[in-house]
Amino acid sequence: MSPPARRYSLAALTVIELAPPEMVSCAAAAGYQHVGLRLIPATPDDRKHDVIGDTPTVRDIRQRLASEGVTVLDVEVFRLRPDTRVADFIPAIETAASLGATNLLTTGQDADLARLADRFAELCSIAARFGMSADLEFMGWTEIDSIGAACALLERADCVNGGLIVDALHFNRTSATLADLAAVPPHWLHFAQLCDAPATVPATMEDVIREARGARLMPGEGELDLTSLVKALPPQLPISVEIPNAELGRTLGAVDRARAALRATREVVASARPVIVSQTSSSGARAARSRAMTRRSTRSRSRRSRRLNAASSSPAAPARAAAISAAPTGAGSRSSAASCGRAARTRAA
Repeated sequence: MSPPARRYSLAALTVIELAPPEMVSCAAAAGYQHVGLRLIPATPDDRKHDVIGDTPTVRDIRQRLASEGVTVLDVEVFRLRPDTRVADFIPAIETAASLGATNLLTTGQDADLARLADRFAELCSIAARFGMSADLEFMGWTEIDSIGAACALLERADCVNGGLIVDALHFNRTSATLADLAAVPPHWLHFAQLCDAPATVPATMEDVIREARGARLMPGEGELDLTSLVKALPPQLPISVEIPNAELGRTLGAVDRARAALRATREVVASARPVIVSQTSSSGARAARSRAMTRRSTRSRSRRSRRLNAASSSPAAPARAAAISAAPTGAGSRSSAASCGRAARTRAA
């Protein structure tokens, strides 16, 4: 049986020039199953939309979701700063729930990590009331600036619905490794974000931010090792296609841009799949393989018989057999897990 098809979401930042209702229609027209919506502005320059509460815009979003057959994957962006009052997010979370969202995209921007962990736990508690997760995105210019810092915060907050987001660009720009990712408990991963970029890291943090917000590349057009990254992710993890590119936005319409991004992302994901041998090989090829296997089996049985006959005549044979039976299996073969995964796996056991 074939595994379920991977699902794709159109990230808000990819078509940020659109109003949220238009993002829903754009995602449907371009072939996505999901859409991400920005309910809370990320920067002072963001366009403001009346998307909190039972507003005409929210009703328009809800109507389009129903008619277009698209669902909301994540809403953004829930920034945890020193002056954040988590209770102030409740109207946005209620709106997200009313739209069927499953994930709250969260950033940690507080140097007081104890306070940050407490507030993240509070956010998770509120999200849990609505059946949602709170997912932490690590970025080089925030206090949670690495996959290790994100793991440490998740362990400290200790919430069953807490998670982290692997964004291909931030993964590369913060020097994360596939070994780091392998140590992350799979239940912390609820979706990932994919894009491409040049291999060279921008010289300044300002340039890193500028690239992240408006100069990402289509998968396959840059030099990031996306194939290895996708292989390291859980096979059915939803992929949010986040490719803001200001230059491309001036020359290509939102739907065409979203469609091209989805096509490029699917190609990268397809390249990461293991090769599956067809079950409809010709009868001649099957017969040839069967004959070869029979010959190898016959030779193997003959060699094994000769070894057993020789071994049985040796007075040391019983001692060797006893030693093999008594030997521990796998001793010294296990490597220690990274700290961000070990405690969580213990709790989940």
